Amino acid sequence: MKAVVIIPALNPDEKLITLVEKLKQYDLTTIIINDGSAPGYEIIFDILREKLDCVVRVHSKNMGKGVALKTGMAYAANIYPDAPGYVTADADGQHAPEDILNVARMLEENPASLILGTRDFNNVKTPFKSKWGNRITSLAYLLSTGERCPDTQTGLRGIPMSWTKELLKIPGDRYEYEMNVLLEAGKSRIPFVEVPIETIYLNENKASHFHAIKDSARIYLNILKFSLSSFVSAIVDNSVFTLLMQIAFGATSLGILEATIIARVMSGGVNYLLNKHWVFQNTDREGKAALQYAILFISQMLLSWFFVSSLSSLPIHLTVLKICVDTGLFIGSYLIQKNFIFGESRKEYRLK
Repeated sequence: MKAVVIIPALNPDEKLITLVEKLKQYDLTTIIINDGSAPGYEIIFDILREKLDCVVRVHSKNMGKGVALKTGMAYAANIYPDAPGYVTADADGQHAPEDILNVARMLEENPASLILGTRDFNNVKTPFKSKWGNRITSLAYLLSTGERCPDTQTGLRGIPMSWTKELLKIPGDRYEYEMNVLLEAGKSRIPFVEVPIETIYLNENKASHFHAIKDSARIYLNILKFSLSSFVSAIVDNSVFTLLMQIAFGATSLGILEATIIARVMSGGVNYLLNKHWVFQNTDREGKAALQYAILFISQMLLSWFFVSSLSSLPIHLTVLKICVDTGLFIGSYLIQKNFIFGESRKEYRLK
C-alpha cells in the first residue's frame, strides 16, 4: 500500500481541490482535516468528500495544525495500518503534487526514515522573512540537537507508520508541533532523507496561517527560556567575579581561579534550579541530575578559568574577556543539559 497523504485545512480555496484531483490521479489516498473552517468554506469540503472521494475529518473549532495532524495520523493508523506511513502536506498550494508523490515514494523506499521535502532558500523568489526565518530556525535546531536540517519549516514530510504512538505523544497544538517532531527525531537519531522540492510562494506567502511572532515564540520557547536562564546566571556570575577581583583578589592566575570558583558556585546554584524546574521541567530525583550537573559545572568552570587565565595578558578587561569565553561555552552547555542531564526523564522516541 502507498503512503497516506494528510492535509490540514483552514478556510481553503480551490487550490486544494486542484491538488487533490492530481493526487487522485497518482492513486494516493488523501485525508483532509477541516480544522474549524468558517461555514462559507463547506462547499470546498463537500466537493472533496463527494466528488473526489476524500476522507474529511472535522474539528468543530480551530484546534491548530499540530492537533489536525494528530487527528489525521490517528485515523490513518486505524484505517490503513498497512501503509508505510504518512505524507503531510499543506493546503495552500505551496506543495506541488509531483513533489508529494516523490516524498511518498521515498518513504516507501525508506520506511525507517523521516523524509523531508527540502526547498532551495537561495532561490531569488523566496520572500526575505521566509529565507531568514528558516535560517534562524535551522541554527536553533543545530544548537538544540547537534544535527543539521536545512529546511526545518517544511510542511511536506514523509513519516513512518511505526512512529505513530510516539507522534501522538509529542506536545504541541499548532505550528510548534512540527518543530517538536524534528527535535525528537534529531534527539533519537532517526535518519533524515532529504528530497529536493519546488520552492513555491504564492503572493509573498500571505495565505499562510503562520503568525510570525506568536508561532515563532512557541517554536523557540525552550531555547529562549534556556537563554534567559543563562543570562540571569551570567549576571550573577560576572557581578560576583568583578566584585571579588576588585576587593579581594589580584589579577594573578590563582586570584582569577579563586574568584571564578566562588562566582561560579553562586551562579551555578541559580542556573541549576532554573534549568531543572523551569526550562526543562525535569522530574527526576534531585540526586542524579544534581550529580550530572555538578560534573558539567566543574568542567565548565575549569575551562572558563583556563581560557581567561591564558588570555589575561591581552589588552582586554577581565570581565569582558570572561563574558566572551563563557559565551563560547554556552552552546555546549545547552546541548549537554538538554540531551543528557535534564532530558533523561523525557521519553526517547525511537522507531520500532
